[in-house]
Amino acid sequence: MEKDQQPYNMKELDEETLFIVSQTFKALSDPTRIRILHLLFHGEHSVNEIAESLSLLQSTVSHQLRFLKNLRLVKFRREGTSLFYSCDDEHVMDILKQTIEHANHH
Repeated sequence: MEKDQQPYNMKELDEETLFIVSQTFKALSDPTRIRILHLLFHGEHSVNEIAESLSLLQSTVSHQLRFLKNLRLVKFRREGTSLFYSCDDEHVMDILKQTIEHANHH
């Protein structure tokens, strides 16, 4: 890539893009949501499994998953009466992984 080329489009951000970006960073600013995403990074889990693994109330997990689902950061599938959640945005998971690696790099 030549020196004057930009790696992505540098046009002015429209309101929708600004909103989505700010909401994504808002999602990643919450310790509980980070813990949930980090767990889902390693595979699909039911709401109960997430609650048990992270020592959280099921209502807390459900609330946070709803927030993440609305941003399309997680997706779910239904199996009987259980919902199983997994990551739905590789880009955001890459950001999270790199940020964790940055934090662990001493």
